[in-house]
Amino acid sequence: MLNQISQRRAAVQARAFQPAGFRPCSRFVAPHAVAVEAPVASTSAPAVDAPSFRAHLDFKFIKENVDLVATNCKNRFSNADPHKVAALYDAFVALKTQVDALRAERNENSNAMKGKLDADKRAALISRGQELKDQLAAVEERLSGVEASLQREGQRIPNLTHPQVPLGGEEHAAVLKEVGSQRQFPFPPKDHVTLAEALDLVDFESAAEVTGQKFYYLRNAGALLELALVNYAFNKVVSRGFTPIMTPDLVKASVLEKCGFQPRGAGTQIYAVEDSALCLTGTAEVPLGGVYMDRILAEEQLPIKMAAFGHCFRTEAGAAGMAGKGLYRVHQFSKVEMFVLATPDQSEALHAELINIEAEMFEELGLHFKVLDMPSGDLGAPAFRKYDVEAWMPGLQRYGEISSASNCTDYQSRRLNIRYRPAAAAADGAKPAGGKKGGSGGGKKGGAASGGKTEFVHTLNATACAVPRMIVAILENFQQEDGSVVVPAPLRPYLGGMEVIRPPAPASKA
Repeated sequence: MLNQISQRRAAVQARAFQPAGFRPCSRFVAPHAVAVEAPVASTSAPAVDAPSFRAHLDFKFIKENVDLVATNCKNRFSNADPHKVAALYDAFVALKTQVDALRAERNENSNAMKGKLDADKRAALISRGQELKDQLAAVEERLSGVEASLQREGQRIPNLTHPQVPLGGEEHAAVLKEVGSQRQFPFPPKDHVTLAEALDLVDFESAAEVTGQKFYYLRNAGALLELALVNYAFNKVVSRGFTPIMTPDLVKASVLEKCGFQPRGAGTQIYAVEDSALCLTGTAEVPLGGVYMDRILAEEQLPIKMAAFGHCFRTEAGAAGMAGKGLYRVHQFSKVEMFVLATPDQSEALHAELINIEAEMFEELGLHFKVLDMPSGDLGAPAFRKYDVEAWMPGLQRYGEISSASNCTDYQSRRLNIRYRPAAAAADGAKPAGGKKGGSGGGKKGGAASGGKTEFVHTLNATACAVPRMIVAILENFQQEDGSVVVPAPLRPYLGGMEVIRPPAPASKA
């Protein structure tokens, strides 16, 4: 539990911002992804391309807490510039004030021309009206440029960070929990590639010919094992109140951006469809986040728990050699993802619930694993806090990540424009005031009824099952000396009662 000081700090840090720039989509036909740097903003130059969307950022908070935000950017190894954002915000406010004053004077001048006037007076008003029109157009152009710069620079700022998150790079991750111990083999353990090929579970060679490197065919018990893992994961999360969903694998590039998916380096992990606004999604988190985009929910609807099966596509296979061997790091894989919309008061407890669901599943499967609190420098731009689960993989002789769970607070919802109306605000808004109901504007796409102030929801995501990584862990941890693999007991009902995976019987000759 956080103490009172930490709670106050967490409340401040839970105010979310937008991602550090734009994660460009690589062309699906291109061999390499190309990164695009966000242009440098200027407080005076209007010639700035506007971002592809307008995020609902709290610029006033950034300005009033600029040192806190700058320190957070440094801790997260982000090159965003909160001081530039604060300066742009000042310029924006000044120009907006000027525009409002000119519009008011223009309206006053226009009203003055109503009624009977002598010719000289009317001519003077017409001349002044033209001057105001020209001045307003010039200032509005400057305002548009500054607002575009403000959005672009503001969207580069990462989310703030939970006060208990360790500071530093990946090596500073804190172990929160360790389950089981490394299995001691009475024989030299094999890696999953050797096991899978001997058991005829996977075909890398044909996939390389048909598609390319880092693709694969699952065969025989390997194909059945994927289905078993997916069904086991779905049954687990549905029993915990999650709505099962099958999502599209293609999403609009704008939805990917609004979910904050961009790499820290020069490359992108996103495949794009040429001559289309669509991209292959890297996780079902993206289409699930888009379900409630531009909606206003009632507080009593929250939390909303969704779980989806999706195919994930990523351009960068990552490290070479043993680190990315076989099924561990591939361009396409299947995954069951959990996604939650919540109120700010609910999100921290829900984050704990998500990681507990993951840990329960992996413990039931008999894996040895660690739960890590990931440090500030290893967090993606949207995450306020992230837990990783790393399982021991004896064939690879190391721990490998098999799951994660992130609390993104209102970072994504400020971009996706997902709000909720607190019950108290809704009640106040329903009270008659001057013959009208308070508040204005209902939820889009069938959202909550109008009335009262709205707030942004918190979003959370977690991996219930990343299939290839789970297959790696199962094959390597449950291998036997004869090359067979014992099936974890919870998966056997989904495999027709199969207890051991053995090589398929050779086809009989006619």
